[in-house]
Amino acid sequence: MDSIIFDLDGTLWDSRKTVAAAWNAAIEQNKLDAEPITVEDLKSTMGLQMPDIMKKLFPQYDEAARNELIQTCGEIECVYLKKSGGVLYPEVKEIIGQLAEKYPLYIVSNCQEGYIEAFLAFHEMEEYFKDFENPGRTGLTKGENIQLLMERNGLKDPIYVGDTKGDQQAAEYAGIPFVYAAYGFGEVESFEQKIDRFEHLLEVAELA
Repeated sequence: MDSIIFDLDGTLWDSRKTVAAAWNAAIEQNKLDAEPITVEDLKSTMGLQMPDIMKKLFPQYDEAARNELIQTCGEIECVYLKKSGGVLYPEVKEIIGQLAEKYPLYIVSNCQEGYIEAFLAFHEMEEYFKDFENPGRTGLTKGENIQLLMERNGLKDPIYVGDTKGDQQAAEYAGIPFVYAAYGFGEVESFEQKIDRFEHLLEVAELA
């Protein structure tokens, strides 16, 4: 293992409360007749790309209306996250600091551009991560973004840490081992290793 690539939502933090507030502000701004988005609504969308999330949450609207909402949600969401952040899982910042002393760390998440930046800025973790990628910037799938990041940084033997079946499939697509964060949002049956708490990643990294 020469590096660690992380998913974000359900792996490093839970931003659903802030995101729900931002999306409800976007619904109001776009004057849509839609029920307010709840934290529980967002749980079922974790791991999906934005167009698929919008289709799932707003099936009553056509693609044009959903695309307009994607733009508004993305803009408001990043503002809210920079101000309020999300909830880090226990000991994430401390353990990330320990891991960064031995391994280059990266993030690949299915999010819009600005989302990972907001996470890093609010929790003051920019120094720990060498690079990151997302479909908002590339238009690629998560597996393709993992491959892109690996090629860009010359990674030969990384692991991918995530919490959903989509994360597992992305790691498989990229041809790298998957570490299942079982405390997150998804249920995954196929993985190389499983962690029940974030601190257990120290054992995977042989730092415990």
